[in-house]
Amino acid sequence: MAVKSVSIRIEEEMLQKIAYVADYEGRSVNSHILVLVRDSVKKFEEDNGKITIGQPIDRDENVKPAAKK
Repeated sequence: MAVKSVSIRIEEEMLQKIAYVADYEGRSVNSHILVLVRDSVKKFEEDNGKITIGQPIDRDENVKPAAKK
């Protein structure tokens, strides 16, 4: 599986807080964020069924509106 990089914009205070939590858990910030992402996807799939990559989102079931273009 290919590993990709993603940049995020985050307020400095929030970054400091996530760094604190990551250090408390014995992880790097990157590793801690990956744990949070995996947990989020796992919960989503438990609630909504397995995600099939490439399958379009049913906009009638989507809770949030599509992003503005």
